[in-house]
Amino acid sequence: MAALGLRSRGALFVPRGAWRGLKAGADGEERVSRVLREKFPRASAIRVVDISGGCGAMYEIHIESEEFREKRTVQQHQMVNQALSEEIKSMHGLRIFTSVPKT
Repeated sequence: MAALGLRSRGALFVPRGAWRGLKAGADGEERVSRVLREKFPRASAIRVVDISGGCGAMYEIHIESEEFREKRTVQQHQMVNQALSEEIKSMHGLRIFTSVPKT
């Protein structure tokens, strides 16, 4: 028996209500935004949108920050993943868009 549900032929059945994601909707968006503002204090723009239909399982993140200058896209995304390492544990998916402010 799995902690959250029953295993049957390799599948995991999770009882309704057992999923513990981030708070849904605006609360989850605000929490993720707050973490990103703390981790990227030089960001000129941060936008977080719950794209999971309001359940808090998937987010789209747009960050424009000077901290990304002279870093490859993969490095920028690694920085965001590291900043959200705790929050990501309860997410199903994450879309990351990063950019550097135009000078």
